[in-house]
Amino acid sequence: MTQTVRRRRVLYIPGFDPFHPRRYRELYRKEGAAQAAISGYELSQAKGDGPYSWDVSARMDGVTVETGIEVLVWSDIVSDSMSNSIPATYAQLARTAWTYIGSGALFRLMRLRQGPVIAALYPVVFLLVQLVAAVLLGALAAWGLTAALAPVLPGFPTTVAIVAGLVGIGVGIALLRWFKARDAKVFAYYLMHDYAFSARLRGANPPELEARMAAFGETIAAAAASDVDEVLVVGHSSGAHLAVSVLADLIRAGRVPKDRVAFLSLGQVVPMVSFLPDAHRLRADLNLMGGQDLIPWVDVTAPGDGCAFALCDPVAVSGVAPAVQRWPMVISAAFTQTLSPERWKALKRRYFRLHFQYLCAFDRPGDYDYFRITAGPMTLDARFAGRAPSPSRLTAAVNRFTAMAA
Repeated sequence: MTQTVRRRRVLYIPGFDPFHPRRYRELYRKEGAAQAAISGYELSQAKGDGPYSWDVSARMDGVTVETGIEVLVWSDIVSDSMSNSIPATYAQLARTAWTYIGSGALFRLMRLRQGPVIAALYPVVFLLVQLVAAVLLGALAAWGLTAALAPVLPGFPTTVAIVAGLVGIGVGIALLRWFKARDAKVFAYYLMHDYAFSARLRGANPPELEARMAAFGETIAAAAASDVDEVLVVGHSSGAHLAVSVLADLIRAGRVPKDRVAFLSLGQVVPMVSFLPDAHRLRADLNLMGGQDLIPWVDVTAPGDGCAFALCDPVAVSGVAPAVQRWPMVISAAFTQTLSPERWKALKRRYFRLHFQYLCAFDRPGDYDYFRITAGPMTLDARFAGRAPSPSRLTAAVNRFTAMAA
């Protein structure tokens, strides 16, 4: 094997995640050590220069590679978009459901993969069940109090009704608050905020996100102008479609040197946005990224990940494939093959954990090994050169909305 990378810069764009980016540093440290032990290579990690970065030194296949990894942070925007108000969340529910159902996007998404559509419907159903439970319990409390007070205060039926009604409302509100306090176990509020974020502007990006994406572009351009051998942009989940737009902007501006930047998308949910009526910008960016020859793009998903549009070519299914489509190369992480039967059994019902498996160690790694890709001696393009895309990938255009930004 010829060493093609001695120094690399990895710029990671997370999905809709309100948590501090240090979680990704710790995840890399823990899972990288596990993968190194399994695969028989050396991997060490040290604090980086920036607050959201770390340095990795790896020795793989007899050669040493130095990699700087940085998280491109938008968790503050995510946090600001997540209302703490229960009524506001139910208002988001109504708007989001109407956006996806009224536009017909939901029904077309169902023609791709059921998993992510079920994941999208889950918070709607779960929150409605919570609301019905709160109403029923409140009504039951009001009825019971009325039955108890009516014989005691026979001459004050209006007072009894008011007191019982107020108690019933209080009980219902208390139950909704109880449900919300335990959302860390069921993720209903979190997922509702996630889908509402994209649906709020019907697929367009809010100004604060556009400004942050422009800053991401500056960071990527500066890295591409440095003396590293490869700049690898990694977009996970919702971060994948942000990366598509950031990289498309850099190409339009002529700021991408050929053979210096590569793009790895993991667990992408691009159709959840590109299928919305006003996602003109994203669809134009997908069209450009699908046909350009400057940035190799590998898209990795797995049928076992129920939160991703597994093996769906995000350019093609969005209906914006260019006349000559080069990218992405769609491949499968094949969880049922790359995880041992014991580990797969332990993880297959942990849907949100599986959505992060791309960033973790595999018992039986195949072509896809996150740590070889991000810290090894081969460029992304060289690693997958000559590899055929997954024969199970979906490429049929099913999006109703295909208009693109001029």
